[in-house]
Amino acid sequence: MVGLRCLCRLAGPLLRSSPPTPRRRLLLASLSSAPRGQGEAVHLPVGQLYGGRYMVTQIPGDGVGPELMGHVERVLASARVPVEFEVARVDSGSPGRRGLGAAIRAVGRNGVALKGNFESAADATPGHRRSLNVHFRNGLGLFASVNHYRSLEGVCSAAAARRGRSRAPDMDTVVIRETTEGEYAHLEHESVPGVVESLKIITRRRSLRLAEFAFGYARRHGRRRVTVVHKANIMKLADGLFLECCRRVSEGYPEVEFDAVIVDNATMQLVSRPGQFDVLVTPNLYGVVVNNICAGLVGGPGLVPGASYGRRCAVFQTAIRNTAPGLAGRDAANPVAMLLASCLMLEHLRLGAHARLIRRAVLRTLTRDRVRTRDVGGDASSTQVVDHVVRLIEEEVPHRGR
Repeated sequence: MVGLRCLCRLAGPLLRSSPPTPRRRLLLASLSSAPRGQGEAVHLPVGQLYGGRYMVTQIPGDGVGPELMGHVERVLASARVPVEFEVARVDSGSPGRRGLGAAIRAVGRNGVALKGNFESAADATPGHRRSLNVHFRNGLGLFASVNHYRSLEGVCSAAAARRGRSRAPDMDTVVIRETTEGEYAHLEHESVPGVVESLKIITRRRSLRLAEFAFGYARRHGRRRVTVVHKANIMKLADGLFLECCRRVSEGYPEVEFDAVIVDNATMQLVSRPGQFDVLVTPNLYGVVVNNICAGLVGGPGLVPGASYGRRCAVFQTAIRNTAPGLAGRDAANPVAMLLASCLMLEHLRLGAHARLIRRAVLRTLTRDRVRTRDVGGDASSTQVVDHVVRLIEEEVPHRGR
């Protein structure tokens, strides 16, 4: 608790120097009242079942998102998956982010969503100060992002293939990222012209919660080691608190090895010896950097699915938040990541047989039959990849008694 009190003392003057908004007063109160002790057990919810079918919120998103959702619907239909989609459209370009509130309510009601990515402006346009993706996560209390990076036989990015590589380096790593605070707390302002204060918030309660989730994940999935990525050598209070919370929770999981690595060393180790890491646990911003490095190592953003979890809902999407507007309408986007995200969704809904059927068809299309989009060295269109996946599924479905 000493570290947290120090953080509050440091954050207090900065917050008081900014306009005294109710949000900042509420933040200080929450910091000072964060509970002590171990993290709470995290129980993941399962979706709602209606008449033998699961209702899932579908959020197409921007760029290639709507096209990818169409591919997912087609593949799930071929596998006769008992899922109905409630489509919630969000207009990311409108000043009021039209449809966002309805989308959040729909996900809260159904408990599960399949989501495309929202475009986030890089400037501070009035009414768009907060990233739409962050607003969506915070509205649903999604605190843990989980991405699994695994190299596939004979698969690498087109750029790597041009350099003579035939596959990605051996890698089987899970990255678990905290997604509610850190540098993404959206507490920044211009104190005087030319001087901007941006606060990084780390709390004991949320750090313990993420650590409990990460070690629980490692135990459930037979993972041997959890490595915390931090910068506590410089940010001794903020990252020091995060590191200490993870270390404390690790004591309750003696079968899982615990270690830690400074973020700059972690990035170097990832590109030189990526196979050494099992589960990486990161604060918010570091996780973004680590995730993008890992995606590049295994072949690019078009291959990796991801999931975000809260106490009341789960959202499945591609691991890397890329809308790829330049590919929209060209039938060129890689559908693999979104198809594999739908498999994660089905496993979450306890439809494991359907998930295995679809994943097997996707991976055979990619590795054995080498039907690939241009980003991974092929020449197939999105539709041609999905055609092949559907054909493989339909070859199996009659023999499964469906």
